[in-house]
Amino acid sequence: MAVKDGQPQTGWTAESSLDELAQLAASAGATVVGKMVQQLPAPSGTHYLGKGKLTELLSLKNTTNYSVVIFDDELTPRQQRNLEELLGVKIIDRVALILDIFARRARTREGQLQVELAQHQYLLPRLAGQWQHLERLGGGIGTRGPGESQLETDRRLIRSRIQRLEKQIAEISKQRTLYRQQRKKHGVPIVALVGYTNAGKSTLLNALSHASVLAEDKPFSTLDPTTRRIALPDKRIVLLTDTVGFIRKLPPAIVTAFRATLEELAEANLLLHVVDLASPNAPEQCQTVEAILADMKLDAKPRITVLNKIDLMLGKDQALRPRSFGLAQDKSGQAWDEASALAYFSRQPAPAVAPGDTVFVSAHKKWGLANLLELIGRILARLTRKDLLIHDDFCKR
Repeated sequence: MAVKDGQPQTGWTAESSLDELAQLAASAGATVVGKMVQQLPAPSGTHYLGKGKLTELLSLKNTTNYSVVIFDDELTPRQQRNLEELLGVKIIDRVALILDIFARRARTREGQLQVELAQHQYLLPRLAGQWQHLERLGGGIGTRGPGESQLETDRRLIRSRIQRLEKQIAEISKQRTLYRQQRKKHGVPIVALVGYTNAGKSTLLNALSHASVLAEDKPFSTLDPTTRRIALPDKRIVLLTDTVGFIRKLPPAIVTAFRATLEELAEANLLLHVVDLASPNAPEQCQTVEAILADMKLDAKPRITVLNKIDLMLGKDQALRPRSFGLAQDKSGQAWDEASALAYFSRQPAPAVAPGDTVFVSAHKKWGLANLLELIGRILARLTRKDLLIHDDFCKR
């Protein structure tokens, strides 16, 4: 059972937000048996939902036999505890769900450390609520209760674990820094893939580099950065790095824990912002990524917007379907190959929300990759010339 309060959000409807939550739940191994939306000026401080919706949610337990309820926003410890007492089932929020998916996906030691750090940072402020029923025993000399002492012990243990994890991740970060310094010394340009989760970044990396990085049609199939060498049409070699995908309401704990990984974006010469053009929420996803890049002070970094999955946009039974960027509808039903698809999309208006250069591709079918590689080469050459001009101007002073 997935639940949302229905509050208005820029660009996202309550239904589309719940659809994304359902996809995340399925990725974590859950079977979604129902969805619920409530329009409220503000969530209830005690139960998140209003009394009427709580009664409805309780009655649905008899018909759907749900065992977990997932909320699309972060719950307070009080809300979570009250809901579990009322419904008698496990209650989790969007942040906990994303952390669970990350824990399932982490394969390297670094990824596992980062996920564990995020989980402990999420858990720490919630300990008080878990021990609140015992804290009433405390209150004076001779009345210090086990709940209060246990809470303090748990907090101390978690803080200690957080410090150890941060030190371990810092050591890995030092190694990454040394590696990046070596790359800079050799002057090899770095191109980093960035985008909303499940936009096709890993598939694009595989298509461009002939690698075999795991690419699944699931959120967050890539957590650990993967770097491959690719050759541009002018024979230059560049390093292409795949990074963790972004998502709406990205938990701050995730951003903090994955700081070392996200440093790859700051060091890149060029970003490839991969957009799932076939998603009905493509514009909102694109804007979400741009907002996160701005928060990370990376909005001024050169980048190409790669509009991916054009193969899913074509065909008789699946005409150009999203309102994505206002592209025209095609209902010809003709057989599409790379040349005809690229010729068609080249006539489409460039998306207004996509900054800089834009290119249409299908990473799955390997359509448009030559155009993308050529554009990467042109932009890197332009950036190199700019650096040379700045350096030359500086030396003349």
